[in-house]
Amino acid sequence: MTETAVPPSERTRVRRVAENASYDSATLYAIVDDAYLCHIAFSDDKGSHCIPTACWREGDHLYIHGSNGSRMLKRLTESEVCVTITHLDGLVMARSAFNHSMNYRSAMIYGSFEKVLDEAAKRSTMEAFMEKLAAGRQAQVRPGNDKEYNATTVMRIALAEAACKVRSGPAVDDAEDMDWPVWAGVLPFARARLAPQTDAACSLPAPDYVLGWQDGSGKAA
Repeated sequence: MTETAVPPSERTRVRRVAENASYDSATLYAIVDDAYLCHIAFSDDKGSHCIPTACWREGDHLYIHGSNGSRMLKRLTESEVCVTITHLDGLVMARSAFNHSMNYRSAMIYGSFEKVLDEAAKRSTMEAFMEKLAAGRQAQVRPGNDKEYNATTVMRIALAEAACKVRSGPAVDDAEDMDWPVWAGVLPFARARLAPQTDAACSLPAPDYVLGWQDGSGKAA
């Protein structure tokens, strides 16, 4: 995906409120990097499905992983899919019911998944996933063994065909509603980090990325 205002394909062209559309890679990467989950829509002989799964980005690909026996992973190489990510940033309170809205950042990614077949690349990107969860964690945990990696499928989809849609700011009211006697504004919404909860069987001191988790001062992603 390049720094351009032009959609990469006709199916990625945003038509509804097109002024909120963005097709540049910087916006897309920021939305993906702020996500721990994506939703993958696909169809098979049992119908249409939309399944949430953990995700991470390396370069210009979005990665997922799962069990070799996963029905979804088996289907993803057979047809094209749509991957979506959405972050809710606020509820926009307008003066009229019709003009209420939401502030958000969203991305839709089209294409086909491919399996990561190279064993070294497979292990490397799984380590990158661990580092996304908490930088420094990979060096402390027991590494995956051959049996675990052999039971795991890692897949990726190119971020080349995607569209983002972003809204921020206050309500947009009609001129005739500006004097309506009701509060207007934005109710901000954010993901919150809560205090870490130590496992009852763990007596080890918490590392820096755990100590700094709640206030964001640690190395956690």
